[in-house]
Formats: sequence, structure tokens, C-alpha cells
Amino acid sequence: MATLAVAAEKEERESGREPRTFLVAGVLVVALVVALVASVCLGSTRVPVGDVWSAVVRGVTGDDLAPGTHDLIVWRLRVPRALLAALVGAGLGLVGTATQALVRNPLADPYLLGISSGASLGAVAAIVLGVGAGGAFGLGLSAAAFAGALASFALVWAMARRGGGFSPLRLVLAGVGIGQFLSGFTHYLVLQAGDDQQTHGVLFWLMGSLGGAQWSTLTAPLVAVGLGLAALLARARALDALLMGDETAAGLGVDVGRLRRELFVVTSVLTGVLVSVSGAIGFVGLMVPHVCRMVVGGAHRRLLPIAALFGAVLLVVVDLVARTALPDQELPVGVVTALIGAPTLLYLLDRRLERG
Repeated sequence: MATLAVAAEKEERESGREPRTFLVAGVLVVALVVALVASVCLGSTRVPVGDVWSAVVRGVTGDDLAPGTHDLIVWRLRVPRALLAALVGAGLGLVGTATQALVRNPLADPYLLGISSGASLGAVAAIVLGVGAGGAFGLGLSAAAFAGALASFALVWAMARRGGGFSPLRLVLAGVGIGQFLSGFTHYLVLQAGDDQQTHGVLFWLMGSLGGAQWSTLTAPLVAVGLGLAALLARARALDALLMGDETAAGLGVDVGRLRRELFVVTSVLTGVLVSVSGAIGFVGLMVPHVCRMVVGGAHRRLLPIAALFGAVLLVVVDLVARTALPDQELPVGVVTALIGAPTLLYLLDRRLERG
């Protein structure tokens, strides 16, 4: 990673990647708009673009939705779902980029820190034990998932801080160990599900789903992604220095321990918010930084916004495929990301190795 960052900076200076980054950003913005429109138009019921535009205008201006038209499908179901896919994809792209810098490992992703395992345990407990909306604790599914994410965050934090210091190896080991521990509880609860329908719902949520999207569910990920992007961009140069090693970063004036604590908090909170609204969607946080780094280089000032945009485009398209690939069945989003992401990542890495 250190060699990658240094080489990337040098290559950027020599080849002038600034114009390329703006070009890539422009292409991704256009692609995101096209993907959002397609996601709203296509599905079990096809909606013409003109009807989509009319419904969106009525929704934005507060006019009553026309009964007997596509307005309800567009404004109440598909627009919130498409926007949630974009927000979650952007967030996963950011978290993946930050996590790889945090532990200086290109194979790291948001799930390495065990936060998603805690969120999954919270959500599954809410479903199986009946503590969801209106349940014993008055928690909704998302709130239970977020509570699980925060609890696992506290455990990983406490384990990583034992004996002082905040090393990447200790953080990774704590995250992997606690993640596996929580996953064991999750699997046990799945076995306790009362009926096949409940089990199917739990497994579907564990593999990622955006089917619960509503306008009210957009606020938390919107705020989290916005603040997360701003916080990471503010530390972009420190992230570049961190990839060169702790001693080099310290020599450049970076407080390495404080930077790692900040990154851990940002990635943990952002992961908890994303998993609480979409379930566990794998591979996006691992693949997106790799693809974007190949295009715009390793400097985080450029990499972070591009990773957010590409993650948004990718997940909107993936969700559209998940909804429309089979005529009478919706696939879990995590299944589609794995089927698309794994071969793509292996192909790109193979090409990179061939080029040295």
C-alpha cells in the first residue's frame, strides 16, 4: 500500500491526473443520473420517463399524487429505494477506502472490523426474538441493527486499546475475533427462527436488501455519508502519509494514534448506519477502492469522492439487477454484488499484476 501510494503520487505529477479526475467525476455523475432514472422506470411495472418526471415534480412540490396512476409506485417506492441504494453505495465506497488506509491492507473492507457482525446480530435478534417495531424495547429493525453496531464498536475499541497503543494488527485481530464471536450468536438465532418465512426474512436481510426503503430512512445515511466524506477529505493528506508507514507519517507531522482513532470512529459509525438500513452488503467496500485507485491514483483527495460516486452508481445498478433479473423473485443485493464483484476484482488484479 505504501509503495502504491508513493507510486500513485509520482504518477499523478508526471501524467497530470487532475484533468482525468474531473473527467471521471463528470462521467460518473452522468452515469448515476442515468442509473437512477433506469432504476425508477424499470421493474415489475414499467413506468415511462414522462410519468416518472410528473410524479417527481408532484412529490417535490407537495401536490397530491394522482390516484390510479404510477405516482405511488414512483414517489413512495422506487425513488426512495434508488436514492437509498446510491447513499449506501457511496458510503460503502468511502468506508472501504478509509478502512484500507486505517489498517494499511488492500484486502480490508468494512466487515473486517466486526461492526457489520454486530449490526447483523442486532437485526436478527429483533426479527427472531420479536423486539422489532412495537416489540418489547420499542426498537425498529434499523434501530436494533444500529445498537448492535455500536455495541460491537465498543467491544472492538476496548480490545484494541488493551495494553495501550492502537496498532493496525491489534485492531484487525480484535475486529475479526469479535466479528466471528457475534456471527456465531447470529447463526444460533437463525436456527431458532419460528417458521420458514421468518428464516427466509432473516437470511434475506443478512445478504442485503434495500426493500425497506422509505423517505424517512434516507435521513440517517444522508447525514452520515455527508459528514463522513467531509471528515475523510479533511484528513486526506494525513491518510496519504499513513500509507507510507507510521514512522514516515509521524515524521511528516501526523499524529498517527489520533488519526487511527478518528478513522475507526468514522468508519464504525458510518458502517453501523449503512448496515442498519440495508443489511450486510459485501464486496462493494472491497472492490470500489481498487477500481477507483486504478483510474485516478492513490491520493485520497481524489480517491474519496470518486469512490463515493462509483459506489453509488454500482449499487443502484446492482439493486436494479436484483429486482429485475428473475421474473417473479427478487434476489438479495449481496448475492448480486458477489456475482459481479468477485470476477471483476480478480480480472482487474490480474491485469495489474501483468503490468507490474
